[in-house]
Amino acid sequence: MKNLSFKTKLKKHVSFGLLVVLAAAGSLLSLAFTSGGHKVSADAKVTLTEDAETYTMDNGIVKVRVSKVSGNLVSFRYKDMEMFERAPAPEMVVEAKGDGPANNPNWKAPVITGVSNGYWSHDVVGVKGSAPAMPSVTIDPAKNGGEMAEVSTKANSMGRKMGTGPGTTKDGDLTVDIEIRYTLLRGASGVYTYCTFNHPAEYPLGIFGEARYCAKLAPFFDWVSIDKEVNHEYKKTTFVGDKYVYTTNPTLNRAWGWSSTEKKVGLFFINPSMEYISGGPTKFELTGHLNTDANAAPCVLNYWRSSHYGAAEANIATGEEWHKTIGPFFIYANAGDGPDAIYADARAQAVKEAAKWPFNWVNGVDYPKAKDRSTVKGQLIVKDVKKITDFQNFEVGLTHGDYISARANPEPKIITNWQRDAKYYQFWVKGNADGTFTIPNVREGKYVLYAFTNNVLGEYMKSDIVVEKGKPLNLGKLEWTPVRKGRQVWDIGIPNRNASEFRGGDQRRDPAISLKYPQLFPNDVTYVVGKSDYSKDWFYQHIPHNTDPNARVVPFSGVQGAPGNATPYTIQFDMPSAPTGKAYLRFAICGTGARSADVEINGQPAGKLQNLLTDGLITRHGESGLWYEREVDFDASLMKKGTNILKITMPAGPVNNGLVYDYIRLELAD
Repeated sequence: MKNLSFKTKLKKHVSFGLLVVLAAAGSLLSLAFTSGGHKVSADAKVTLTEDAETYTMDNGIVKVRVSKVSGNLVSFRYKDMEMFERAPAPEMVVEAKGDGPANNPNWKAPVITGVSNGYWSHDVVGVKGSAPAMPSVTIDPAKNGGEMAEVSTKANSMGRKMGTGPGTTKDGDLTVDIEIRYTLLRGASGVYTYCTFNHPAEYPLGIFGEARYCAKLAPFFDWVSIDKEVNHEYKKTTFVGDKYVYTTNPTLNRAWGWSSTEKKVGLFFINPSMEYISGGPTKFELTGHLNTDANAAPCVLNYWRSSHYGAAEANIATGEEWHKTIGPFFIYANAGDGPDAIYADARAQAVKEAAKWPFNWVNGVDYPKAKDRSTVKGQLIVKDVKKITDFQNFEVGLTHGDYISARANPEPKIITNWQRDAKYYQFWVKGNADGTFTIPNVREGKYVLYAFTNNVLGEYMKSDIVVEKGKPLNLGKLEWTPVRKGRQVWDIGIPNRNASEFRGGDQRRDPAISLKYPQLFPNDVTYVVGKSDYSKDWFYQHIPHNTDPNARVVPFSGVQGAPGNATPYTIQFDMPSAPTGKAYLRFAICGTGARSADVEINGQPAGKLQNLLTDGLITRHGESGLWYEREVDFDASLMKKGTNILKITMPAGPVNNGLVYDYIRLELAD
């Protein structure tokens, strides 16, 4: 039997044909009204009922149940099917068995427990038995003709640490007030959820750990869809790789989740906006996998702060007043003729949700209305020796400026930039080919404007951008003169913040790709400027050369085995004459597992690539981690007329300890 490549296994059954999409549209229209005898109605009014432990909201399409104790979504029913791994029976009514308070009498010993459902990692429980959450109805459908319902569970810290869900500790994560809300609209095939954090000035230092929303789904979900590459069957019996194979760029993929080939239904998370998500438009994140326990429940995740790919920080200093609202995002249920049709519909729904942002029904939390937000526009003009008239993958964003992240020990000082920031809101858009851009729905505040585009090394920055409440801002024409230390001698790759153009870059989801380097390049990389092709002759991971035949891939840990040999990447180039002055070897790096690399020219030491920012990209199969620049400058007289040999050597060590280059350029100031 023919052995399939890892990429082929992942892409098996993937199809995005127009016929499938059209078929999905027709089937979804009919299934919105009836399926298997179960009647659903987009015209039904929203109802809200409650018992001692839960609120139940129903709009005739979906029926959801929210815990007053924890803020968890303990049941999600669609087409009369429970979508979560475990949930209370729909007919179950929980009686009060505690002494109080009246709105949450069972808080000390709830009947409904566990997290085999939908939950925020930072729940409202706090240290067990310390204090009850405060549940309430924030939108009563009886008062709006059944148009919508919203329920809230809230907890004030009162000196205790909050957040005891999975990923945190039983003693709580940090001192912060938390409010979790769920909102059900008439005619909506899903429920919205959002969480607001509040840190008053009198609270102590708070440092967020892993922060996300997770839903553990019913076992009939057997098809994962997180982007166009990863859209395939995924069961315990067809497991491929580890969970980091299932990372993607959430900015480019606003809808992700699971579907069932048997039941022909799906459940997806949809981010209508990315303003509350960390890391900007290049951040990759874990979005779905099989749970790592024995049950292996299908999981779908929405991370707003994680430790993945360089991590993100949301650290609030002692005495600092801070608040942030995560969401609302949409938990969407749908149906169709098959996984492709279901996923196509979810992606279409994501476009619709984005068009509604900001939602007009959010009140009482840190969430400005549309009239109080602003539109910021302008045009970037690149002034460079290489003329840029057609901007490609042009990203523009308004973010908080670089800052020193709060810590218990102030030394060493940690500078946090937009790539690692989860504390503040960010507003990014993809600009136009002519350099113009329009950033909508910006909150009032003071920002730094950042921009970058393919084929230009570096990023544009303009500070002190003041956005006023409800007032549009036109920044006009902004000139960007990219940094050049001298004339360009040669370059390798494309400055595009990833390594997709290099050999193996399209196979990054294969956990064993690092072990294939010795087979592809038994004598290591030799790149001849002007002759070699970086898509064939330059491997995207510069890693120690494995010689251990027993080396293997261990989930979550990457390649395990004997240390690999030092790996030289050799670059051969010609000079028309012996140069003088100073040479600058400039690196754009987009993935780091190494601490340093050595540079030599014509057999002489030229310097060391150091002060590197590790991000776990190689271990966790990422496409882009933390992007940054480094350079090695040396006396140009080390070069000569004719053929020159430059070597960049990765020291011997664990195979995961390497670098992923975005772009390399040699410049000469003579």
